[in-house]
Amino acid sequence: MIKIMPIFGTRPEAIKMAPLVKRLQTERQIRTVTTVTAQHREMLDQVLNLFQLKPVYDLDIMEPAQTLTQITTVVLQRLEALITREKPDLVLVQGDTTTAFAASLAAFYHKIPVGHVEAGLRTDDKYAPFPEEMNRKLTGCIADLHFAPTLTAKKALRKEGVPEDRIMVTGNTVIDALLQTVKPTYTFAEPSLNHLDFLRRKIIIVTTHRRENFGKPMENIFQALTTIVKEFPDVEVVLPVHLNPQVRAAAHRILGGQERVHLIAPLAYGDFANLMARCYLVLTDSGGLQEEAPALGRPVLVLRETTERPEAVVAGTVKMVGTDGDRIFQAVATLLRNVEEYSRMANAVNPYGDGKAAERIVQAIRYFFKLTTQPGEEYGSEL
Repeated sequence: MIKIMPIFGTRPEAIKMAPLVKRLQTERQIRTVTTVTAQHREMLDQVLNLFQLKPVYDLDIMEPAQTLTQITTVVLQRLEALITREKPDLVLVQGDTTTAFAASLAAFYHKIPVGHVEAGLRTDDKYAPFPEEMNRKLTGCIADLHFAPTLTAKKALRKEGVPEDRIMVTGNTVIDALLQTVKPTYTFAEPSLNHLDFLRRKIIIVTTHRRENFGKPMENIFQALTTIVKEFPDVEVVLPVHLNPQVRAAAHRILGGQERVHLIAPLAYGDFANLMARCYLVLTDSGGLQEEAPALGRPVLVLRETTERPEAVVAGTVKMVGTDGDRIFQAVATLLRNVEEYSRMANAVNPYGDGKAAERIVQAIRYFFKLTTQPGEEYGSEL
């Protein structure tokens, strides 16, 4: 019996790990010891409930105004006794969070192999995004198995010296989660969303929370939104406001009371996925939405200057617009006015997966532990 310990702590990690954990739990030769740090508490719990995941261990580390140093040290400290007791054969981490890096380091200190889900994403700027770029690089240095979502990610890992036989191109598990969540008929838990006219209005979703956008860049984004709704009477903006006080203050100061701008609380994943499936366009500084929205045929304008997901830009599903207000307005206006340009982005092939990433990862793990003689086939639709 092989013992595998998936460790995650934030909502994005939980969304992307959920299909993999559920798939691992069906394996008779594998015992899955799911562990959460609860780096994010409430938002994590929403996803656990949605996917009906019950962790074996919950470290419950979240504290008000916690720093990166605090997260790192408390995860290391609380995993010390846990890993010593459980002695897993493999620790699984996801993406680029501080939980992922700290859990990888804890496993390394115990000489336990690490599998990195969503490995190989790079901007090659250690401060953009911060701290995610270094979290994923440092996790990559420790990892023994690298589950790269795309061929581009695999190439980045090979460039850094990771052996070919330790990398598996799987697609991204977020597509697995998304396709399991979106429903043709859906009633939103957030009441205001049930009153939106998705047929007659062009609904634009906006999310922004990155540290590098705090201050003037975020103000530029919000000012551009005020111009957009004034210029286009058929547009409504839905902005789930991040809980960070700096984001909330700027959003309510600039957008509060604006006609056809809906400032709402952060959405549960089920609501957000189904809202995305019904919207016209997504503006975001998030990484994950660059993968998810294109899978639903929704163009994405990225409110950043760099991206660790260049495949979507090459494919044409995503366009980088940064945080200059005029540039944001012009990019949105083009997609609202130009049907051909909108169709080109909406119908481009999504390079991030086909909903079978979790299956590929499980097969790679089985091969690593010699539970099968077949390594499985890599995801092959990379553009």
